[in-house]
Amino acid sequence: MRKSWFFLSLLLLASLVSCTSVYYKTMEKLGKEKRDILVQRIKDSKKDQEQTKQQIQTTMEKFQELTGFQGGDLEKNYKKLNDEYERAEGQANKLHDRIKSIDQVSSDLFSEWQKEIDEMRNPQLKSRSTALLKDSKDRQALYMKAMQKTEDQMKPVLAAFHDQVLFLKHNLNARAIGSLKGTSAKINADVTALTKSIDSSMAEADRLIASLSQPDSQ
Repeated sequence: MRKSWFFLSLLLLASLVSCTSVYYKTMEKLGKEKRDILVQRIKDSKKDQEQTKQQIQTTMEKFQELTGFQGGDLEKNYKKLNDEYERAEGQANKLHDRIKSIDQVSSDLFSEWQKEIDEMRNPQLKSRSTALLKDSKDRQALYMKAMQKTEDQMKPVLAAFHDQVLFLKHNLNARAIGSLKGTSAKINADVTALTKSIDSSMAEADRLIASLSQPDSQ
């Protein structure tokens, strides 16, 4: 049984590697190198981050509106909050996938870059390329650290929203809603910290793009 799983894992890995190689070759034919792909994915991640930030803030606003309920259709207001929470969760998942794709293409780019440096014979050019590679690696590490921090801060925010949504689903009445006012401030503080973290990681994205866009790089 273990052998079967082992060979299945190898086949899956080989399939993924093959698909990735085909993708890179196809993009090369279109004039897009790994560096171009990486830069585009980082730019796309910035858009995802901005959308995620806006959605988290919108969800927080809906939650605050509901906990400050002054009368009206409770069911309707709850559904609006639930819809916003689901959108926030979807944005977070999309951003997670984007981070993984950036990490993969970064690794592939840096491996190729190092291999090409090893082939160089001119000491000065080799030294310059090595320095540029190190700078890009350092920038990528800072960027990934910032993105991971954002993800780590996002998890408890989404978990808190999820708990509140489920509680309201089970206790959809004015008294239950009023009992959540105390948690609103805590969640809002976490949302504020999260939005600052997103802004910081977007700034790191700009610095990484700049390092990859230097004329002498790769």
